[in-house]
Amino acid sequence: MTAETDLIKLYSERILALAADIPLTDRLPEPQATARRRSPLCGSTVTVDLVVRDGRIAEFGQDVKACALGQAAASVVGAHILGRSRAEVERARDELKAMLKSDCPAPAAPFDGLEVLMPARDYKNRHASIMLSLEATLEAMEKAESTACA
Repeated sequence: MTAETDLIKLYSERILALAADIPLTDRLPEPQATARRRSPLCGSTVTVDLVVRDGRIAEFGQDVKACALGQAAASVVGAHILGRSRAEVERARDELKAMLKSDCPAPAAPFDGLEVLMPARDYKNRHASIMLSLEATLEAMEKAESTACA
């Protein structure tokens, strides 16, 4: 397979459809916490606003400035993030990272839609962009938890 064919396979119709329809892209007017993550390699950024109630994400908004792969990941995250606990988001992050770096299976439900990004395993320079939404979410959750206890 040529490099061009590999790239076409990477940017499948499914990935492009997810990238074109990212849910929860409005920033929150009064977030409990905000986190911004940036991939130094490509410059992709994701900013997450959230509100946590009873240990679960009650409100969520994200601003995604990323490649199609980062956008697709943010789309899957946005579709399933409401109501999730920190442990669930950590598990999704860890499973996504293992899928990309260690040839492990796709994350478990509800984030199993991230399996669409399996072809990106061979493109290590794209991994950081794919991880941004979950990493920003976890950082914002940590900030929300620290302010709730203060």
